[in-house]
Amino acid sequence: QEQLAESGGGSVQAGDSLRLTCAAPGRIFSSAVMGWFRQAPGKAREFVAAIRWGRQSTYYADSVKGRFTISRGDAANTVFLQMNNLKPEDAAVYYCARDTNLDFTRPSWGQGTQVTVST
Repeated sequence: QEQLAESGGGSVQAGDSLRLTCAAPGRIFSSAVMGWFRQAPGKAREFVAAIRWGRQSTYYADSVKGRFTISRGDAANTVFLQMNNLKPEDAAVYYCARDTNLDFTRPSWGQGTQVTVST
């Protein structure tokens, strides 16, 4: 099974920005949907953002609209999550996912990258 690789997490203060990167082991085809999810301690994993690779249409959770941006990298196998104006409630382990539908019914996952936001 493929292993997506996330990077870019870290510890920041509220109001700061971070950019997460997800690299797939092979080319991401136009039929794919790439997404970011997050999981805070004691909480269920939740959807953050997604992009239809071919159409480049994007989707966001209400909690991050206007602050986070998902985008394709110049490389054919990279997706970014730009996170601006981070809030303490954004702190979580962020996971990259690949599937062929927006419901992410059978996704491939990365190992996650930790984001910590302090006040």
